[in-house]
Amino acid sequence: MKSQVEKPDITVFFPVYNDENTVEIVTLKAIAVCEAVANKYEIIIINDCSPDRSGMIADQLAGKYPQVRVVHHDKNKGYGAALKSGFASSQMEWICLTDGDDEYDLNDLKKMIKLKEFYDLIITFRYKKIYSNKRIFISYIYNTLLRWLFRTRFRDISTGLRLVRKSLIEDIDITSDSPFIGAEITIKSMLKGYRIGEIGIQTFPREIGKGSSTSIRNIIRTILDIRKMHSEIFSENYDLPADRKRN
Repeated sequence: MKSQVEKPDITVFFPVYNDENTVEIVTLKAIAVCEAVANKYEIIIINDCSPDRSGMIADQLAGKYPQVRVVHHDKNKGYGAALKSGFASSQMEWICLTDGDDEYDLNDLKKMIKLKEFYDLIITFRYKKIYSNKRIFISYIYNTLLRWLFRTRFRDISTGLRLVRKSLIEDIDITSDSPFIGAEITIKSMLKGYRIGEIGIQTFPREIGKGSSTSIRNIIRTILDIRKMHSEIFSENYDLPADRKRN
């Protein structure tokens, strides 16, 4: 007879910006999955001052479902800042973050939960990318560059679906406001000795509108954040043991 695995307490959060057509879809998927795998759970929607009806729909969902909360930004702060708001608002032991455009399938949380005893951070890699050739090329260059710059082995370091212990997030200093934030969390977790696992997932094309991660604005923000973090962790004084100094 198999022993029953203890269900964890989980926060699921996701940012929305121009996602009025998917915010309810993602919320209902999150509720359904958490009902199956979680002991206690909460769903947090981060409205990054979306110009469409995303924030209003999120508030309606919060009024209908007691597990749902909404955090509103008074101005558009960017993807990284939205994730930082989500982390700051999360109350459960485990945090699952995803995107608000329904490109990722939250049912993959069921696979990630199976690994929670072995890892502190579980990231995903897209083994079949259903995107434009331009976006696939940018993703390839981006991941290859980061593996070289930061001496990592990760295949797809910035995917928007991941599961992480809240205690890990509290132990690292997250500074990025750009889409680089996913890579920053992974690299800094690696350098602090946390256990990081990867699972392969399917992704699905955005059916309405288009994402902004490869916009010129976000590319420039990402480059600046990469330079800043590279200077930080390869400095003479980054995370030295308490009793050691470099002359």
